[in-house]
Amino acid sequence: MTARLGAEEEFHVVDVESGHLVPRAAEVLGRLDRPGFTGELQQSVVESNSGVHDTLDGLWTDLASARRRLDAAAAALGLAVVAAGTVPLADIGARDVTADPRYRRMADDYRLVADEQLICSAQIHVDVPDRDTAVRAMCLVSPWLPPLLALSASSPFWLGSDTGYASWRTMLWQRWPTAGPVGCHPDAADYDRTLAELIRSGVISDAGMIYHDVRPSAHQRTLELRICDACPRVETVVLVAGLFRALVREACERLERAEGPLCDGRHDWLRAAAWRAARSGLEGDLVDPLTRCSAPAPAVLTAMLTRLRPQLEASGDWDIVHRLLKEALAAGTAANRLRRAAQTEDLLASVDLMVAETRGERRRPRLPARPRHTTARLGTLDARPHSGRSTAPTPSA
Repeated sequence: MTARLGAEEEFHVVDVESGHLVPRAAEVLGRLDRPGFTGELQQSVVESNSGVHDTLDGLWTDLASARRRLDAAAAALGLAVVAAGTVPLADIGARDVTADPRYRRMADDYRLVADEQLICSAQIHVDVPDRDTAVRAMCLVSPWLPPLLALSASSPFWLGSDTGYASWRTMLWQRWPTAGPVGCHPDAADYDRTLAELIRSGVISDAGMIYHDVRPSAHQRTLELRICDACPRVETVVLVAGLFRALVREACERLERAEGPLCDGRHDWLRAAAWRAARSGLEGDLVDPLTRCSAPAPAVLTAMLTRLRPQLEASGDWDIVHRLLKEALAAGTAANRLRRAAQTEDLLASVDLMVAETRGERRRPRLPARPRHTTARLGTLDARPHSGRSTAPTPSA
């Protein structure tokens, strides 16, 4: 049986004229039929929740439709929505936290960490048989999550500057006390005891604040991927979803066959692997999940595709995932495209490209003439060359 899947996408709300992040999510939500859309910690973020799907084609259609609805609602207000880890132009302010008791408590407890939560992610849910399987599968899929982060990397800019990273969102996200690689647990009871201890400690207030790279859903019988940036191109979300479903399927198959431990309990290297993926994206090296040595990103992902071919074929996902990965490796990360746009023109050109790709357009439209933000010029960027390749070998069939 094919495991069903779904996605949650977060979107920044920006002003069309200035390209600046604005705390107007409530206005956008007010123009939408609310089921499927909600607010987040920051008033500048809108979240979209897909339906549950058997096929990647169905997920793709759903996500594209939600993006069109969001774009239309925002455009009516002189705004646009952007699916990316960060946007280049933003201000920090505690006043922009959503007026919800839980979010207000988070803002009071975590202060600047919460104030600077001007980031967006894409999250994938995949069905699992039960919670025990979800917890045990986390160990098996965890080594392969940094390559998925590399595919999604879309946040090179922060507060008007080039960070030198492909995913600066990852660096900001990892400051939360429960963010990063998940620990190793033999079953759901052990995992839930750990969760309860964290809540009793007062470090977090509820299960929703478990921010590991992967986690069992608190409300659904799914395993949830949380490591990825929001992706300007919807096909990147679909690609990540297909690969993650295959990883979960492979993990469940291994657990069914297992007669002893499948995880060595060593997860210390995973944080370093995620840092490497956040730094370089697809344009540099990754940590190979099997050898734990440095290897070119295209080689790691091509090997991952080959490894997962049986599971992809069993789910009917091979053709679409094979094609989308080939295209992704040829095009490079969104971070690289955004950086090129900013270096060629300025940061507003990068915002324009984010908006266009979120809409499903391939060419950045010529928007009406507008004054350029003085801090958005190339002179504010770290224009040093970044290591990497502009093209990559394509996956073998």
